[in-house]
Amino acid sequence: MAAAPVWSVDPRTGKRREQVAVEATAAEVDAAVRAAHDARDALADRRVRAALLRRAADLLDGAGERIVEAADAETALGPGRLTGELGRTTYQLRAFADVVEEGAFLDVRIDHADPALTPPRPDLRRYKIPLGVVAVYAASNFPLAFSVPGGDTASALAAGCPVVVKAHPDHPATSELSAALLRRAAAETGLPAGVIGLVHGFEAGIELVRHPLVAAAGFTGSVRGGRALYDAAAARPHPIPFHGELGSLNPVVVTEAAADERAEEIGRGLAGSMTLGTGQFCVKPGLVLAPRGPAGDRLERSLTEAVSNTEAGVLLDHRMRDAFLDGVRERAALPDVQAPVTPGAGGEHTVSAGFLTVPAARLAEDGGAHDLLLEECFGPVTVLARYTDDAEVGAVLARLPGNLTATLQLGAAECAGEDAGAGASGGGTGTETAMGGTGTEAATGGTRADARSGASGGGTGADAGSGASGAGTGADAGTGVSGGGTGAAASANGTGRGARLLAALTPLAGRLLVNGWPTGVAVAPAQHHGGPYPATTSTATSVGGTAVERWLRPVVHQDTPPALLPPELREDNPLNLPRRVDGRPER
Repeated sequence: MAAAPVWSVDPRTGKRREQVAVEATAAEVDAAVRAAHDARDALADRRVRAALLRRAADLLDGAGERIVEAADAETALGPGRLTGELGRTTYQLRAFADVVEEGAFLDVRIDHADPALTPPRPDLRRYKIPLGVVAVYAASNFPLAFSVPGGDTASALAAGCPVVVKAHPDHPATSELSAALLRRAAAETGLPAGVIGLVHGFEAGIELVRHPLVAAAGFTGSVRGGRALYDAAAARPHPIPFHGELGSLNPVVVTEAAADERAEEIGRGLAGSMTLGTGQFCVKPGLVLAPRGPAGDRLERSLTEAVSNTEAGVLLDHRMRDAFLDGVRERAALPDVQAPVTPGAGGEHTVSAGFLTVPAARLAEDGGAHDLLLEECFGPVTVLARYTDDAEVGAVLARLPGNLTATLQLGAAECAGEDAGAGASGGGTGTETAMGGTGTEAATGGTRADARSGASGGGTGADAGSGASGAGTGADAGTGVSGGGTGAAASANGTGRGARLLAALTPLAGRLLVNGWPTGVAVAPAQHHGGPYPATTSTATSVGGTAVERWLRPVVHQDTPPALLPPELREDNPLNLPRRVDGRPER
């Protein structure tokens, strides 16, 4: 039987553009993985790895016009957005080259033998080594930064791991072009082409994670697709690490003080964040808790005006468009849900942005129909939940699953560590609210309405109802948010309502923002892009220099003769690596 063709499709029209490839057979997946496995030794030299990453960045920059044109034709993300994404991608490659050259990621530690200790200590020398072949599952919404030349690939290569990428079906032509440039960079730095493999197709994605020579996997996509691959990775005879980014609601809490001071600014900022990229960012704010009353009304009017003036946009593919339309229709039909600006179809191939409102008390109800509003809906929509007091804020936060981000909009006094009143109503009693007693989230799980990566590249439809319970999410018990109570746990170094709210949000997310918006993830050493399940399946980050740690494991040498030690662990430090010797940093 002939292999299924892989088509590049124009999301602006839904029409096929060109056949790019054919779906990989099991034999072709096996060949790609074995070629990568055979290339491991070639990546052992850190200088070669750094050269590969820099040359890849140069070639991608040099082909920028072609790459942006190809990506725009397949994703409709626009030349401006894609040019910025390409710049981010090549910056990321060069940043990982710097990480490789600096060498701290190897975490070299030497403890010399000390027979005087009880018990006596042998000579111990520890560092980290690459895991082996890494499977990377490309995302739909970032055809460069989270796809073939993206952060998973760059960090794996930096660690010394060859990569086989499962291309996303929404941008196969861009994937082929990017892979060709990476292979060219490999050839020009003296590396075999097998260091970068590329396969297409749903079944290829399954075969890849099950292959016995694949040592780890990175994924960005839907809860349903990611969970299927995560389970497959765990079910192998030899389970492997699976670092997946699955789904995130990215809650925002707006205090009454913040709304009093700058309701219009917050409304405009929220509109810009939730509609950025037609709402197709994994960190889009999908749930906003705002106070009832005049200040909250001003915020809602500002949001209404800004969203109403947003032009209709194109989603990444028509499957996602259908899922978005079904998702907003189902949510809008729930009792007490209103649509000041109705999200939905903008035209035959486009969608219009909108937002829904609901009393926050509805979201605090356990196991009701409104749980749907606590699940991510991929596209330009958010839910504005109007709360009466801090008890309602606490009750809603306690039911949320894990997230990539959580945002606070605070007033000036709250930012200064001072109480700005006793609750949303402005005259509350100061009653403490325990935020989350058990630490487990609602069974709804926070699913993703698109198939943003499709395990496989091919999942369609809404993922509603597929979430799995993720223990450990939800705000910690006893973390109060009252505006004026006395028994609240705040934080080790902060006081006041702002600190208490921040403490309440901390267990929910990997990145906390104050008076900003979560869309946009800076590539920086201190960045963390991850969070409690279902935001991610591990505690690692997929953005920033420490993302390299996902693809390494520690090894310690005990009383190994000096002549047999790897260069990284030798006494004279021939590679000039940063290290800790007997507990003291040195180089």
